[in-house]
Amino acid sequence: MSIERLRTPEERFSVLPGFTYQPNYINSLDGFDSMRMAYIDEGVPDAETTFLCLHGEPSWSYLYRKMIPVFTEAGHRVIAPDLFGFGRSDKPVDDNVYTFDFHRNSLMRFIESLDLKNITLVCQDWGGLLGLTLPMDMPERFTRLLVMNTAIAAGDGASEGFYHWRNFSVGVPEIPVGGLIANDARSEVNLFDIVAYDAPYPDNRYKAGVRRFPSIVPVDPGMEGAELGLRARDFWSKTWDGDSFMAIGMRDAVLGEKVMEAMRKIIKNCPEPLKIEEAGHFVQEYGREIAEKALAHFQLQR
Repeated sequence: MSIERLRTPEERFSVLPGFTYQPNYINSLDGFDSMRMAYIDEGVPDAETTFLCLHGEPSWSYLYRKMIPVFTEAGHRVIAPDLFGFGRSDKPVDDNVYTFDFHRNSLMRFIESLDLKNITLVCQDWGGLLGLTLPMDMPERFTRLLVMNTAIAAGDGASEGFYHWRNFSVGVPEIPVGGLIANDARSEVNLFDIVAYDAPYPDNRYKAGVRRFPSIVPVDPGMEGAELGLRARDFWSKTWDGDSFMAIGMRDAVLGEKVMEAMRKIIKNCPEPLKIEEAGHFVQEYGREIAEKALAHFQLQR
């Protein structure tokens, strides 16, 4: 099946003073019509530990700019892909292309293509909705979890804040990506950051994924991904034997403390979370502290 897509012009990313990493590209993911996925690959290529950083909606790998150097300076490899529809990756034009399975499968093919092993899964928002369903089907590749403001959606509803966000995203003519993140992250985001978060989207045609993601969170029974969520909950509560670390942005009205404490009860042997009172949903904007404390917990400091 041919997938109509847009590709953000590279000049849109020409002013990124806080994100000087060179992008890598892969266009050979099986089943994805030669679509190009962008990713950051930093640190020691053959490092024992790989941190796989998965972003959510409506951000891209830029969200991890404060965490990447902490991991690499400690001698580890960092892989941070842009989901299709986001960042430098190709953006399908048709809203209906954006499904739970489409994105989950793309991440599985990506991990297999790069043959990533000894993975520390670092995830937030959709990075967790998708990412937390991966280890159960490739358990030999994952050894640690750093989880932030996300959920395992399994068809049993969501927070009131989520429904407000979903209604907003459906009703607004265009989602203001940079402004949305700046409003949430407050003083941690500057003008260059707003430009960077807006960079992937020259106009509304490029925002099919941004529009679509809130509507496909599997919050109702029978939605695509709900059964995967049930399987994932079972995996994390019964089978997972890796080390975990949790951080919570406490101002998040959608995936904040209540949701994350419920998640902590699901994740086997998950310790008490790091609570960042001033952080909102995009908790990676306070990521240096999170990364440093996660490395200390995992005993992975240099």
